[in-house]
This record gives sequence, structure tokens and C-alpha cells, in this order.
Amino acid sequence: MKPFFVALGASSRSRQRRATVTAVIALLAMVLLTGSGLDAAGAATPRFTRYVALGDSFASGPLITPVDASNLVCARSRANYPNDLAAALGVTLVDVTCSGAVTDNFAGAQLGTAPQFNALTPDTDLVTVTIGGNDAGLITVGLSCINALPKPFGRSCKSRMTAGGVDRLAVAVDGAIPKVGSALAEIRRRAPGARVMVTGYGLYLQPGGCYSANAPLWDVDADYVQSGINRLNAGIHAQANLHGATYVDLAGPGVGHGVCAAANQRWIEGVLARGAAPLHPNAAGMAAFARLVQARL
Repeated sequence: MKPFFVALGASSRSRQRRATVTAVIALLAMVLLTGSGLDAAGAATPRFTRYVALGDSFASGPLITPVDASNLVCARSRANYPNDLAAALGVTLVDVTCSGAVTDNFAGAQLGTAPQFNALTPDTDLVTVTIGGNDAGLITVGLSCINALPKPFGRSCKSRMTAGGVDRLAVAVDGAIPKVGSALAEIRRRAPGARVMVTGYGLYLQPGGCYSANAPLWDVDADYVQSGINRLNAGIHAQANLHGATYVDLAGPGVGHGVCAAANQRWIEGVLARGAAPLHPNAAGMAAFARLVQARL
């Protein structure tokens, strides 16, 4: 019989060998999972076959080249976030986003263009939605807040919009939010098996704004306009949750990329827009939004 301390040492070495083998097996399994497109939880990367993009000019990308010549009325770009996302996913895209769209244009025609809902089919498995900004009149309000001269010359649009104790922008935003919810319910009815991704609107103005030729809004008005956008985003987020859709925040990641940012950092253009419509995303912004949507899939 071997001495006790010899047997004990052999047992210890055996346990160490088993532990080493187990660790190697675990490492190989991790490598195999990563190489096969599986995440740590073993979930496969989503694959889609038919993607429909619905929305307004924040999604369609007016004046971003190359232009989609199939429908010039909608001023749609082939470099908007739906196209960028479709390319990244390798999926067939039906892009019916249209500049100037409101929620009513989902079910009704827009300047001779078919209702956007017509693109939805039972086999649609991915839908992106960006809508509500025009229902709330955000661009109109933003343009009305432009002051050609800095304070104190001119008048604050916030004081005008809140005269008499009624916040007209808040009222308009609150009226738009249920319409977004109704649209999401209809999307679910028409494409019951689809993954529905709902984006908010981006960060336009940093706190206090940046009064300049590109963003001629007083500090108080810049904060007022962005507060309306934030209010709409919060409402869209709530409606997405209610209707089983995924909300994609574009404002939070957009800090440092708004109208006040340097041209090479900007995702949203100001009044003096380059390569995009004024107060709309540019190509860099669209690419960023596509990445943000893809990250939530």
C-alpha cells in the first residue's frame, strides 16, 4: 500500500488534470459559439427576409444622395437608415417612407402615393417606424422659433407658444401620441409575425442651444423646442411598449451630434444644411441610426 501522503498527492494531481480538461472544453465551446453567430446565451443572430420601412422625412432622408428616383414626391434617399439597415442585414427592403407623412398617410394616400400600410403583408418579418413628428408640427414650430437677431431683439417663441397658460406645443405632441399607438396596432394586425422597431427623433439641440446662423434660436427657445421633441419621444416609447414593439432611442446616443456639433460630427443638420434638408438627418446620421436599430434587434 502506498503511503497516505503519496496517494493524496496523486489524487490532487488527478483533480488538477480534470479541471484543466474542463477549462479547455469550455474555451473551445465558447469559440465555436462565437464562430457560429451565437451569442453567450446561445441565441441565434436574427435573420429576416422581408423588411418594410414606414415613416416620414426623418426616415426618408430628403436631399441625401443618391436619391430614390422611383418616387420623387417622397424625396426619399437610397442612403437613408432603412437602406443602410437592409444592407447590413442582407434583407429585401420595401421602403415606403415619405417626406411630410403624418400617421393618416399610413392608411390614406399622400399626394398620389399609395398608403404606406399597403406595403405590409403577412410574411413581413421586420418593420421600422418613424412617425409622429409632423402630427405634432415639430418642424413648423422649430422654424417659427428662428430669431434673426440674438436677445433681446425679437420675441421668444416659447412665450408666444405658452401665452395664456397653455403650452401649445405640449398639446400638439400629446395629441399626436395616441395616433402613433393606433398605427402600431394596425401594423401588428397586418404583419402579425413581424419584429417592429419604432424610433424616436434625435437630439437636435444641446441645453441652451448655440445661437448662430446655423441654429438661430435663443437659449430659452432651443430648450423649449428640444423639450417638445423629448416629450414626443417619451410618448412614442410608451406606445411601443403598449403594442409589443421595440423602441430605439436616437436622442441619447445623439449627444454631441446635434445641430450645434461640428460639421464632421453632426448627425442632424441645422438651418444652413449641407447634404440634407434643413433640420433633418444627414448621411452620417442615417448610418448611425441604422446601427442603433440593428443593435436592438
